[in-house]
Amino acid sequence: MSYDYIIVGGGSAGCVLASRLSENPNLKILLLEAGGSDSNFLFHWPAGFAKMTKGIASWGWSTVPQKHLQGRVLRFTQAKVIGGGSSINAQLYNRGNRLDFDEWRQKGCEGWSYEDVLPYFKRAEDFEGGADEFHGTGGPLGVSYPRSSLPICEAFIAAAGQLGIPHNTDMNGASQDGVGYYQVTQKNARRSSTVTGYLNLAAKRSNLTIRRDTQTRRVVVESKRVTGIELMDGEIISAEREVIVSSGAIGSPKLLLQSGIGPADHLREVGIKPLHHLPGVGSNLQDHFDLFVISECTGDHTYDKYGKPHWAALAGLQYLLTRTGPVASALFSQGGFWYADENARSADIQFHFGLGSGIEAGVAKMKNSGATLNSAYMRPRSRGTVRLASSDPNTAPLIDPNYWSDPYDREMSLKGLRLAREIMNQSALKPYLLAERLPGPDKMSDAELIDYACKNAKTDHHPAGTCRMGHDDMAVVTPDLKLRGLEGLRVCDASIMPNVTTGNTNAPTIMIAEKAADMISKGPQ
Repeated sequence: MSYDYIIVGGGSAGCVLASRLSENPNLKILLLEAGGSDSNFLFHWPAGFAKMTKGIASWGWSTVPQKHLQGRVLRFTQAKVIGGGSSINAQLYNRGNRLDFDEWRQKGCEGWSYEDVLPYFKRAEDFEGGADEFHGTGGPLGVSYPRSSLPICEAFIAAAGQLGIPHNTDMNGASQDGVGYYQVTQKNARRSSTVTGYLNLAAKRSNLTIRRDTQTRRVVVESKRVTGIELMDGEIISAEREVIVSSGAIGSPKLLLQSGIGPADHLREVGIKPLHHLPGVGSNLQDHFDLFVISECTGDHTYDKYGKPHWAALAGLQYLLTRTGPVASALFSQGGFWYADENARSADIQFHFGLGSGIEAGVAKMKNSGATLNSAYMRPRSRGTVRLASSDPNTAPLIDPNYWSDPYDREMSLKGLRLAREIMNQSALKPYLLAERLPGPDKMSDAELIDYACKNAKTDHHPAGTCRMGHDDMAVVTPDLKLRGLEGLRVCDASIMPNVTTGNTNAPTIMIAEKAADMISKGPQ
């Protein structure tokens, strides 16, 4: 078996690459995905994502005990399904701050400034609001305004305004600052993933082969060149041009390490022969660490009651008939960005206002209706690692985000949490919120809030940086995403980010794949 390009990982990036590269009929493309089909309706109904963090279509991984969080182990959901994160996420379309990309360029990543990447965001997009300086139409990815908001959403925006946080109608536009409604990756009130947007059309092309439920054991290295891949059953498939690893910020370094590519000392420790010493593989792990406030409502002002079977059935019927109601909601489609550090170069806290309690796995659910306000510090200084537990590719990796290893992150996280509490206590929300239940009005000191966070905080599911691009010794890929020191391999997903973006990472990952496809297609044909 031989292909021009083998793409390992059919997630947010891999589906884009498969679609774009297969536009050239002279190329033979293979897309491999360890997970299965997205045929279940939960992948397509917007509110279905609430089931995903509870284990559906996930690898089932967790972090190692976090030494700065009282040894806590956190569930770390990573998608195992065609479409990857785009098939299971909360559908929030947030590109990040323009300064994120300008900083990538300042770090030596030529071609990755905001002005460089904006055309690729626009090319991917079919924006419901129409084309303008910041948005595109006609692209594969549906981007819409959220459906089925509730009166409490407007009260949240008003409450933030009472603290001086402005209303922002387009956080992907001229400015990211402020709160409002997020844009969402939906079309006609259905999830728009990189499967529905890109891959389903491309799958009809004779030059694209898609293999689901197919896990890759390693990439094959011969004389400083990657020549193909080996599957778990021993099958070898050759790549005439390149292998493109698009397995995510955890999966991509895991596969490289399994292949003998990475820090030589670590590889020897787990019984793998080092084939190419590349110390940055699996280092520089960054993630957004989420602290939340949950308040009990004065009545059924959110969607909590629809967790009961008869209400859920009614909501499903309403959605099938009208494409409206709780099922059409992304549940966290309002929020925004503001400052924990008043001297920050741009907003450094992100809020997600949730229309219920216990929406995500591990988060407490109120007996009565509740509302959640998540806060996360966006530019963590803490750095973690992805390492192997053994040479067995079926063994879960050792995921260590190393949360709060830098005290500044903890300080900013607490400021964000206190700001979230202030918003929830404003008069605009008084008709809707009865009282704060978590952390609880008796938890006021830093020590009490730190203890609360250590027991309750969660990931925002935004890992990045573990195969970062650059030119220094710890860089894994060059700015054209080619692996340093070996020919025939690129990495293309959130792992290549030098720094995690300010916001949700799905849209930037799709942009990265659009740009990568352009770089590859403009190469030798």
